[in-house]
Amino acid sequence: MSSTLAKYENFLVKNVATISTLESSLRSITWFLPGRFKDADLVSEALSALLNIISLYHDTLLTRIVKSDPQWRPILPTPLLTKYTRAWSDKDSLYKWVARALELIRFTQLLVEMVMKRKLSTRARWRGIVLTETIKISRRPLLSPPIPERDIDPASLPLSSIHSSPTLAPTTPSSSAPSTPDHLKNNRVPLQPSALMLTPPPPGRADTSVEDYLLPKALTTASVRPSLQLVKPFVSIQDWIAEVIYILRPLVYVAMLTKGKHKDRALMTAFALELLSRNLRRAPSASSTVERDEYARRDRDLVWYLLRGSVWDSYTRPKIESIAESIATKPIIGAFSMIIRDWIPLIDEYYYYSAL
Repeated sequence: MSSTLAKYENFLVKNVATISTLESSLRSITWFLPGRFKDADLVSEALSALLNIISLYHDTLLTRIVKSDPQWRPILPTPLLTKYTRAWSDKDSLYKWVARALELIRFTQLLVEMVMKRKLSTRARWRGIVLTETIKISRRPLLSPPIPERDIDPASLPLSSIHSSPTLAPTTPSSSAPSTPDHLKNNRVPLQPSALMLTPPPPGRADTSVEDYLLPKALTTASVRPSLQLVKPFVSIQDWIAEVIYILRPLVYVAMLTKGKHKDRALMTAFALELLSRNLRRAPSASSTVERDEYARRDRDLVWYLLRGSVWDSYTRPKIESIAESIATKPIIGAFSMIIRDWIPLIDEYYYYSAL
């Protein structure tokens, strides 16, 4: 088994750019499958879940390759959220495995719901959803996603890394000296300066193009802060209450939906908990980039309430259906009308298409 896995890893690192392109192409296909044939939604979600799980494994492997090659340097700075989650994964093995388990649940929860809808009763399906949400809140960390995202361009991997897998024995280094790149073979003849570099800027206009380009790339205090200190721990009871309310919110919503009555009450309760958590949470400082980005993501997620309950039934769905009807006869964009119509029933039937 280990030999087979090592061979696969060796194949992956030799063809990493091609495999990444294939993953992206297959992921795009999943958007067009629903409605094409019987159980197409199940096939689409199964393919999407499989791709997400494979990508998670590939990310882990690529990270291991990069760590094993001290000569590799990223072209772009590592995102702060990736630095923070990677530091916690390296420090605490429990956090690493819990975060991965949460991601696996997130990848497969809709697929599991589709299977339960086909095999179990409605009551049993909602019990399964409640169980899933209970598991998620018992292991839920502060940030989303809880694991480092891929921040590696496969094309930028060093040549020394793509010849062997970290699972296999290292290959023998070549005894020949590395060849000189073509663009450096004739670097003794000085180039004439460009006319654009010698021409002064027009009068009355400051030449700030260089400053405008460099300022967004300048280091901030968050860039040089230790990774584990990018998010300050909670210090007050109010901070903890706000976070606990936010974490419990999906479970409360699902528990009220399982009763089958007063769906609007469940929606209003979840929305009220969302606003309460938002008002109680602390205001992050200007240097707390990771925390501010997380709160901004939570604020954007409020849009998902347009796909739930009576808001979806009486307002959002008629609007979307009207838009799909208006573009149905238009060239090119008319294809999106068919896709929209195929996805609308899925939002009606499955909880996790618009889950909290």
